Amino acid sequence: MADALLSRRSLITQGAAVVATGASGLLSLARASGLAPTPSMRGGSNNYRPGAPIVNRIGGGGFWMTGTVRRAGDGVPLPGQRIQIWAHTTEGHERDPHSHGATLTDAKGEFRLEMPQIVPAFGQPHGHLAYDSGEFETVFLRPVMSSARDKTLAAHFVLQPL
Repeated sequence: MADALLSRRSLITQGAAVVATGASGLLSLARASGLAPTPSMRGGSNNYRPGAPIVNRIGGGGFWMTGTVRRAGDGVPLPGQRIQIWAHTTEGHERDPHSHGATLTDAKGEFRLEMPQIVPAFGQPHGHLAYDSGEFETVFLRPVMSSARDKTLAAHFVLQPL
């Protein structure tokens, strides 16, 4: 029979066969169904400042930048990863040092940093984020908000180990 039918029983049987092959079989399964790494976005590194300090909040706050950080392949959440955030806001331009700050991911690989309201720059309200700690490939993101009135913006990283 050229076409195999998938059933619950065949999936369980195939899963048991993969486990029986040991770690290499599990690694192959993770790669086959793996999560692709996030590519850097065009314009994401504009006005990047290496080594921006870890802060509790940027400026007066009122806007939340949130997101997740996971490992490519298996999608495991990555705690303790440094994410730098900067933007053109009501309190400064994205090139201003006081418009930059960094935060760390929590045990679930999630981050959250309060900052001033993002305002349009070059016609679009957008943020900039970077993973640049060195354990994984550097990634720059530049997510665009659907409206300048939004009070949150989320960005998600899937990182490729070096």
